[in-house]
Amino acid sequence: MPDGATRIAIPRWIQLVGLPLLLLLAWTLANTVGRAVFLFVVAGLIALLLNPMVRTLGQIWIPRGIAIAIVYLSFAAAATFCVIALATVGTDNVRSTANRINDYFTMTNSHHQTGAESDVDRLQLWLNTHHLERVKIRKHGLEFVRSINVKGATSKAITLIEGAALSAIEILFSIVLVVVVSIYMLLDMSRSSAPIDRRFPPKKGSPPLLTQLEQALAGYVKGQLLLSLIIGFSAGVGLWLFGVTGLLPGGDRYALYFGLWVGFTELIPYLGPWLGAVPPFVYALIVHPIAAVWVTLLFLGIQQIEGHIVVPKVMGSALRLHPLLVIFGMLAGAEIYGVLGVFVALPLLAVLRALWEFFADRVTFETWAPAAATPVGVSVAQPVPEQAERESAIAAAEETGVSADESETSAEEPDEQETEN
Repeated sequence: MPDGATRIAIPRWIQLVGLPLLLLLAWTLANTVGRAVFLFVVAGLIALLLNPMVRTLGQIWIPRGIAIAIVYLSFAAAATFCVIALATVGTDNVRSTANRINDYFTMTNSHHQTGAESDVDRLQLWLNTHHLERVKIRKHGLEFVRSINVKGATSKAITLIEGAALSAIEILFSIVLVVVVSIYMLLDMSRSSAPIDRRFPPKKGSPPLLTQLEQALAGYVKGQLLLSLIIGFSAGVGLWLFGVTGLLPGGDRYALYFGLWVGFTELIPYLGPWLGAVPPFVYALIVHPIAAVWVTLLFLGIQQIEGHIVVPKVMGSALRLHPLLVIFGMLAGAEIYGVLGVFVALPLLAVLRALWEFFADRVTFETWAPAAATPVGVSVAQPVPEQAERESAIAAAEETGVSADESETSAEEPDEQETEN
């Protein structure tokens, strides 16, 4: 407990009545004004994450308002560039891939067969030449290929992408609101930190509360960067092996670029792994459709290992949380607020852990144990003087062998003789 720190004592009646009512009130607010609470939580996390940059610019004599503007404009420019590049490249790739798939299933060659039908025939020929002629797949394979409605599937894919773009436009208002709220928080953060430090001074040798929250978020960022490095490296190595072994022609040539892309998209929680798999999958479809199957299996395996092993271990170590708590936080965030809930879950857990560590030794709960029973003193009655003389006479008589009555009689005879004289 730091010297001069304020200790918060929670009486028993608050533990019994106040805390359950507080939890009930929090649950009610989360259900009724959950969107507003979520937006303010996101804004607070952004403000804590950007405050070290703003403070660093302030150390070189830049006013705080201008420093905030510089930081936000820099991030806005980078985000705008990434969104435009992703939308342009993604739309072009989807359309070219859709045309490629459509030609694969519809364009006929000189033998009046489509590319898919020719591949089915080649697969049956390979089975026949490898003593597997009993496996008859040509008839069912051709029926399956001819039943595929490629044009409808590709049009649905393009419609889905366009719908996602419209949804992104719809949440633009929420993004603007979060930015505005976080700017107000950044402007007041330097003034509000001083009263908090006076009320709750940190331990000796420990940073203030605000700095500890910033360090917790910095740990989250470091863990996310390490996670991106691991996943990007794994995807690059896997694609390179596919290229070397011939499962993905040219995969070894573009493995580095694909790995960098996968590592970059991994910074986006939940959606990042799927976005990272799009360019390798599209390239595999263009080169050969069978290669796309191997690429799909590769990324499915990477995502399973990532979600169940890598993320809990890496983020748990970075945030100093148990891996089970990391998994629970991500699942709870997805249940409460979908994709955005997953995005906020881990940084919010990091902040809550820092708050708990700061206030753990400052909050005390009044004990419910019964008070120790006070011992009752028993007074011993002091004997009266006559009784004390009698007891001493009895003790002396027992030593000389004279009874107590004889001792009293002998003691009374001299008195009678004196009276007669």
